[in-house]
Amino acid sequence: QVQLVESGGGLVQPGGSLRLSCATSGINFEIYPMGWYRQGSGKQRDLLASIDTFSNAHYTDSVKGRFTISRDNAKNTIYLQMTSLKVEDTAVYFCNRIPEPVSWGQGTQVTVSL
Repeated sequence: QVQLVESGGGLVQPGGSLRLSCATSGINFEIYPMGWYRQGSGKQRDLLASIDTFSNAHYTDSVKGRFTISRDNAKNTIYLQMTSLKVEDTAVYFCNRIPEPVSWGQGTQVTVSL
């Protein structure tokens, strides 16, 4: 069955780091590019980073140089290493296929605060 399970979020101080994971099942993971998205309170869900099947990565300007996306095809999992976190990175983080997204998971909350 199709499933996306995000984890690894939490409360961190500005400048801190977190590593998010997205475990997938039932989505033909190995043949799809994948992406990390985030949705702040009252905002739309935006794509932050994507990784293709050759592990080529692209980032939106707001996270470039601070976040790193990676994938493990053996585990059907993608990761997002986040460093130098800022208050404005506070959001719920999601993953999904690109293109042809499947049903969204529950996301993982990242809160950056003193």
